Amino acid sequence: MRLVIATLGIVIAAIGGVIAYRAAFIEPSVGLLITDARVRPIPNGMRIAAGLLLLIGGATAAFIAARGRSD
Repeated sequence: MRLVIATLGIVIAAIGGVIAYRAAFIEPSVGLLITDARVRPIPNGMRIAAGLLLLIGGATAAFIAARGRSD
């Protein structure tokens, strides 16, 4: 069971990392911030936050499953 949880944790963390990376750097932005000096795109913050949450949650699950029992 620990092997399955560790594997799922790694997969979930990888998916979360891909979602966060794509939302921050690759996908089109959701808005533009226009100032006097320049026009700056604003990335999709909710997708970045959700991706980071999946990344942290999956890595935590994999780490806890891999550590084993400390009886």
